[in-house]
Parts: sequence; structure tokens; C-alpha cells
Amino acid sequence: MKLTSQLSRRAFGALLTTSFIATASAAEQTWVTYEPKAGPGNGKHIVLIAGDEEYRSEEGLPMLGKILSQRLGFKCTVLFSVDAEGFINPDAGGSLSNPAALDSADAIVFLLRFRHWDDDANKRFEAAVNRGVPLIALRTSTHAFNGLKGPYEKWNFGNKGGFGKQVLGETWISHWGRHKVEAMLGVIEPGAEQHPILKGTGQIFADSDTYEAYPPADAKILLRGQVLKGMKPTDPPADYVKKRASDKQEQGVNSPMMPVAWTREVRNEAGKVNKIFTTTMGAATDLQSEGTRRLVVNSVFWGLGIGVPAKANVDYIGDYQPSMYSFKGYKKGVKPSDHKL
Repeated sequence: MKLTSQLSRRAFGALLTTSFIATASAAEQTWVTYEPKAGPGNGKHIVLIAGDEEYRSEEGLPMLGKILSQRLGFKCTVLFSVDAEGFINPDAGGSLSNPAALDSADAIVFLLRFRHWDDDANKRFEAAVNRGVPLIALRTSTHAFNGLKGPYEKWNFGNKGGFGKQVLGETWISHWGRHKVEAMLGVIEPGAEQHPILKGTGQIFADSDTYEAYPPADAKILLRGQVLKGMKPTDPPADYVKKRASDKQEQGVNSPMMPVAWTREVRNEAGKVNKIFTTTMGAATDLQSEGTRRLVVNSVFWGLGIGVPAKANVDYIGDYQPSMYSFKGYKKGVKPSDHKL
């Protein structure tokens, strides 16, 4: 009888343990929040959205969130595309974890590609835009959405350039530099030297290639991308003639160089003005360049109207060894909680 009682207690304990693990697993957050340390960001809430299949935003944006929160005083929430089991899966284009975070966003930093969220996520994203929050758009965000239905079809890539063209200032056209063969250096546009986003940036390098891009007349171009002959910042400029996808006319690949970073101020459908910074850089590997990290961080300060530091501290928090960009190249079995501090 005593042995039976002991076995019963053990079985009951095991049941409780199993139940606890299952409950904890079910309750595990599919996003990560970095509470702010003291700094000029003064606790402003930055929502960073990682949602592309190629350029490893699920690695780069948590790194930026850590810097913005721990070095510069912003509260940062990073949202992901996740599968049914809560693992980060950039191919889950209909997923946006915790869209409710957008309700309190003071600014949004995003790297998206062909997302097709549900109406709740779209509604919250649109509401944030219509509040007039600053938008900091990286790389493939020029073609952020596709396959949306109903009132959000306006954002689809194929609908007059969609969100990219209509809001950010450009949609996807073509790779201008040779993909995975020709990297780029940022060259400051004449007249933009004193723009606060460029403060203290130094060399800006991206091993992702330059995109073909033609921002509208109301955009202020900050940087153009000098196509290089190789994948290192010390490689010489490329020198060959290329046909533009836009009008089929030929030009030198660096004559003129394509814009790779610009700002706009756009009045949205609710009548509020969004300050917008768009760059066709932003792969996780691009963000290994201190100058490229500082460019993105400075754009957050600029968008919020906070004085840009003379040289913002963009040193990594912990280790950062990003994966090379590629389709299907994301790390399997990673949960958002793995990005906690």
C-alpha cells in the first residue's frame, strides 16, 4: 500500500511537471521586448518588424533592438514571422507575432518582403501609419506586401508599386550590382553632407548589392551606392555599361550611381505626416558595418525629432555573427525567446 502511494505521488508529480512545461510552452512569447536603459531615447517605443525570406532580418533586427534599448534608451519590441509551433520562420508570410505592439509604437523599423498578414495585423499597422509615426524601411521593404485582399490590396507590390512606391518612394525594379558578387559603398549625395542622419557615420558599406531605384522628386537623396568589383570595401569601383530595367536605356553602372538611402515626408490618408527613411541596404550582413548600423540608428532619432548624437554608440550587445543572405538560409529551431538579453 505504501509503495502504491509513493508511485501515485510520483505519477502525480510527473503529471504536474508535464502540465507546467506544456503551459509554459503555450504561453511563450512569439516576440521579444528589450526594456530601455537610461539614454536619449527616453523610453520611446520602437517596434522592429522582421519579415523577409532572404536577408536575415530575424537576426539583424534583434541586434538593432538591443543597441537601441541598451545603448540609447529606447524601449524596443521585435516582431517576427513564426510557424504554428512558435519557431521563427521567415517563409510564414502571413504571420506577424503580437501586432498589438504596434498600438503603442512611437516609430517602426521594418525589413519586410511580400507579407500577406491578416486583417487584424494590417489594421494595426495602418493605424500606426495613420498616427503619423516615423517609418524606417530597410532593403526589401520596397516590396513589403503581396497577396493582400480587400482594403489592403492597395499595398500589394503589383498595385502601382504598392506600399513601397506609394509611401516609401520606390518599389522593386532590379538588382543593379551583381547579386552576391558586387558589394557597394555609400557615397554622400552633394548637398546632403550636413543631414543629421549622416552624422558620425563614417564609411557605409553593404555586401548586399545596390538596387535599381528612382525615388520621387519630393525625396531627399542622402546616399548613392558605388558598385564595387568585389565583396570587400577595399575593392575598386565596377566599370561597365548596363541596361536599366526601367526604360531599357544603357548607362555606366556608376554613372550615375543609384540612390540607396533617402528621406520623405508624406501626408497619409488620415492627414498626418510620416517622416520616412528608406534604404535599400539592411541585410543582416550589411549591419556588420558600423557606419551602416549608425545610419539606421540615426534615422530613428531623426524620425522622432530627437537630436542625433554626434557619434551614436552602436557597439554590439553580445555576440553578432549574422548568416549570409539566401533563400531558405534561416536558422531552424530558433524561437524569439532565444534573442532575449
